Amino acid sequence: MDIAIHQSNKKVSVSDDAFGAEFNEALVHQLVVSYMSGGRAGTKAQKSRSTASGGGAKPWRQKGTGRARAGTIRSPIWRSGGVTFAATPRDYSKKINKKMYRVGMRSLVSELVRQQRLILIDKLGVSEPKTAAMHKRLNELGVDDALILTDGLDSNVYLAARNIPNIQVMDVAIVDPLSLVKQKHVVIDQAALKKLEERLS
Repeated sequence: MDIAIHQSNKKVSVSDDAFGAEFNEALVHQLVVSYMSGGRAGTKAQKSRSTASGGGAKPWRQKGTGRARAGTIRSPIWRSGGVTFAATPRDYSKKINKKMYRVGMRSLVSELVRQQRLILIDKLGVSEPKTAAMHKRLNELGVDDALILTDGLDSNVYLAARNIPNIQVMDVAIVDPLSLVKQKHVVIDQAALKKLEERLS
C-alpha cells in the first residue's frame, strides 16, 4: 500500500502487513492495559502483626488478672500494633507475548492510517530549538494535538516542542501503544516510518 506525504504529490510504499492490518479492538485494549499496568510501582507496604517489631513476650499471664487475655502487644487492636489487612508490595504487570504485541501494534498503526490520523511528512524542518519555529511548522501541518515520531532523538525538535501543550516527541524505536492512542495525530517523517515498518514486520 501507499501512504501520501502531507502537502505533496509523492507517495511512499509500505508493507500491507504492517500498515494494512485489520483493527482488533480487544487486542489493542489489552496492549494499552498491559503497558499502563507495567508502569505501576506497586510499592505500597504496611506492617502486619507478624512484621511489626516487638511483641515477642505475652503481656500478662492468661488467667487471674481480671483483664482480657492477650498474646502480643502487636495485635491490630492495640496502639502501635500491626495493620489488620496490611498492604504488601505487588507486581501489577500483565504479560503480553511478543507476537501478540506485534500484531496489536500493527492493528493500531493501521487504524491510524485508515482514520487519516497518521501524517507522513518529508522532514519536520526545525533546524533550531525554538518554540516559535515548531509552532509555525505545526500550524502548516494543521495539528495542535500530536505525537511526533523521529528516527533517533532530535534535540532541536525535542527542545522546540517541550513547552507546547499536547505535543509529545518520541523516538520511533521506543514508541508505545498508549502514546499512539492518546494523541489525536501522529506526525512521522520518512526515516522514522521505515524504522517503524521494520519494527512491525
